[in-house]
Amino acid sequence: MKFRTRLFFICVTVAILSLVVSAGLASSTLRRQQVERIEASLLAQSRLVAELLSRRGPFVDGIGVDDEADSLGEHVAARVTLIDQTGHVMGDSAEDNEGLAAMDNHGSRPEVVSARDEGVGVIQRYSTTVDERLLYAAVQVDHPSIAVVRLAMPLTAVQDQLDAVTRATGLGVVVAFAGALIIAWIFSSTFGRRVASIASRAEQYALGDLSPPGSDFDKDEHADELGTVSKALDHTVKELGRRLQELSGQQKRTRAILQGMVEGVLVIDDKGRVRNANGSVKQMLGIGDDPIDRPYIELIRHPEVTRLIAEAVAGRATAGEEVNLNTDPPKVFLVNARAFAANDDRGVALVFHDVTEFRRADQVRQDFVANVSHELRTPLTAIRGSVEALVEQISGESDRRFVTMIARNSARMERLVDDLLRLARLDAGQEALDLAECSVLSLFTAVTSELSLLIDTKKKQVKSSLPKDCGVVWADPLKLHDALRNLVENAVNYAPEGTTIDVAATVDQDVACLTVADRGPGIPATDLVRVFERFYRVDTARDRGPGGTGLGLAIVKHLIGLHGGSVTAAHRAGGGTIFTIELPQKGSDGGSGDRTNRELHELLPTERAS
Repeated sequence: MKFRTRLFFICVTVAILSLVVSAGLASSTLRRQQVERIEASLLAQSRLVAELLSRRGPFVDGIGVDDEADSLGEHVAARVTLIDQTGHVMGDSAEDNEGLAAMDNHGSRPEVVSARDEGVGVIQRYSTTVDERLLYAAVQVDHPSIAVVRLAMPLTAVQDQLDAVTRATGLGVVVAFAGALIIAWIFSSTFGRRVASIASRAEQYALGDLSPPGSDFDKDEHADELGTVSKALDHTVKELGRRLQELSGQQKRTRAILQGMVEGVLVIDDKGRVRNANGSVKQMLGIGDDPIDRPYIELIRHPEVTRLIAEAVAGRATAGEEVNLNTDPPKVFLVNARAFAANDDRGVALVFHDVTEFRRADQVRQDFVANVSHELRTPLTAIRGSVEALVEQISGESDRRFVTMIARNSARMERLVDDLLRLARLDAGQEALDLAECSVLSLFTAVTSELSLLIDTKKKQVKSSLPKDCGVVWADPLKLHDALRNLVENAVNYAPEGTTIDVAATVDQDVACLTVADRGPGIPATDLVRVFERFYRVDTARDRGPGGTGLGLAIVKHLIGLHGGSVTAAHRAGGGTIFTIELPQKGSDGGSGDRTNRELHELLPTERAS
């Protein structure tokens, strides 16, 4: 059933109910008022008859009373009954002499009793005399022969008058109902047409057609609630269309960016299922089918990737970490994981950088350096031994000076080869850590003793602010000794003569900080971040003229990196440079491994089930 038809029936039903209730109330009110008017009229006539009788003289032996009743009955259009003090009927306009004689005593009639006691009596009751219901009005009369005058009117006459009122009311109801039908039809037609227009427009919008409609609801005559709804609908759809257009544009741009990226992008939701994957990641991982809505564990099985996802979910920022995948051929990826949350949409975005070729080239470089260094070491050893033998046999001062120079530079080249070989081993991960608790004071004391000859030759001093109970650090003693030795040797080589090298340390439960500070020329701010690069030259003031290989600080960075720590260089107040080593201590992790596993299982219920 259409809305217009339903609306019409609703209006008609409401009109019928309203008219029926109104007609019932009106009919009831009119009938009551009509009865009251008839009673008032009959009572007024009774009083008028009583007044006329009170002015008439007495009747001798009751002669002429019945004629008087007949005469009065003709004038008042009602039955007139004249009753004396004893209740005897002396005259009645509806009875002749024989009937009058046969009438009962009326002294006990309710209206007569009321008229005697209160002066007036009005009542409706059934009359046994005339065998029908009558309306009686009795009034007390001031007359020597007549005590009460009573007027009676059949209720059939009253009902005729009431029926006339009812017929008039019914006619009004019919006319009103016809008008209501016409009004309901016009209203439902207009209202239904406007609602149908809104519904049609809504269907148009639902089908995706957001073009402006040719509606007339913006006119002033339609500035009502429906017009407001229509305007609000149009405004909402226009705004929605604009935002959809913007969102569509953003999605297209994002899709174009993702598809144009060399890096692989894999988006995983909080259920561990793939929500987005660009072409690069499909090519990298060798995915042939559509990966959308598949568990990521089916595409890439690697514990390191799982750990990165768990740390991203836990809110811990992670740098890119290398992951070796057993693809065909095997590949090396630098993987970054970042968690995201937008309303109820949560998950992790993985970015894969293919560094296979870089790592292969780096491996070639490492192998080249290691091989060349190894091949150079044997002839350098032979050269150095030969030079040392020549020094003892040469007597001339000039020749001895040249041979000494050859010996010094061959020793320097041998140190350079040793440093290159060590860097090659560190790059290849061939140096394992042997962690133990070692005394900070013993470490610095051993380094100072080992470099005492160089320190005295350079006319420097090493000043330690370490208390005897400064504590122990959790590290590889040999590798930490080498790192500290390189830093102290670097400071001794480049600091001016007569200056002091300051060493200090602070150790707590989470981290140990070891510092070596000099009073040298300092390092420019632009070079602070590059001093740990291999063979990097700062300037002529800090050139490797003192005999360094240019690899000491790079070796320090690798050795501290093996411990999971960091080494930094900074300006020192008053001039010079301060190098700081920070080493994490055992127990500082705080059980992150267990927490990572718990967060991972919460994120990936599918993996837990598998």
